[in-house]
Amino acid sequence: QVRLVESGGGLVQAGNSLRLSCIASGRTFSTYPMGWFRQAPGKEREFVAAISGNSAITTYADSVKGRFTTSRDNAKNTVFLQMNSLKPEDTAVYYCAADTLRRTMTEPNYWGQGTQVTVSS
Repeated sequence: QVRLVESGGGLVQAGNSLRLSCIASGRTFSTYPMGWFRQAPGKEREFVAAISGNSAITTYADSVKGRFTTSRDNAKNTVFLQMNSLKPEDTAVYYCAADTLRRTMTEPNYWGQGTQVTVSS
């Protein structure tokens, strides 16, 4: 079992930044990819970013590319999402996710509880 706990959400004005953190426990952290998804009210949960176990590969949704950066510190069992130049359309609940069955993020099988990010205009 893997437990994921996100933190770092909040209310910011457009153009500002937030850094989300996700602490994982339960399995060897470095062996599986981690990622971030988000869900706005009335919308489907969507992919945001992912990072491989050894940080060699990162992927981003087109909507956040160039603004968001994901990284991980395997010694601390933590993955980060640095969000810069935030836009109102980034407003959503952000979820940390793990895909322990694959080497790249494909189909998450563990989810965090979510952290709210609200960007005002």
